[in-house]
Amino acid sequence: MGIKIRKCRQNHPDDNEYHYKCPGCGYMHGFKTNEGSPGSPKWTFNGDYEKPTLTPSMNVGPKTPKSQCHHFVEEGKIRFLNDCWHSLKGQTVELPDIGDDDDW
Repeated sequence: MGIKIRKCRQNHPDDNEYHYKCPGCGYMHGFKTNEGSPGSPKWTFNGDYEKPTLTPSMNVGPKTPKSQCHHFVEEGKIRFLNDCWHSLKGQTVELPDIGDDDDW
């Protein structure tokens, strides 16, 4: 059995946490679906690991503008908003592929 490549993956088959790799800041970003823990942020996920769509937007580091990464994930693409710190702000690019052996 080979390594499965996709744009998004589930942390563990029994939980509701998923990850994708951000090409803007280079980190794996995680999100929980609507079945998440009470009080924690929750996203709607279309369930497509090759063309994921999340709602609402993902805003990583909003209290630290020098490391903020604010974006939408739509149909396997990541649309960076203008309040990002990195060079991809204002652009839309493909999510990179990730495999089973990529770091979390």
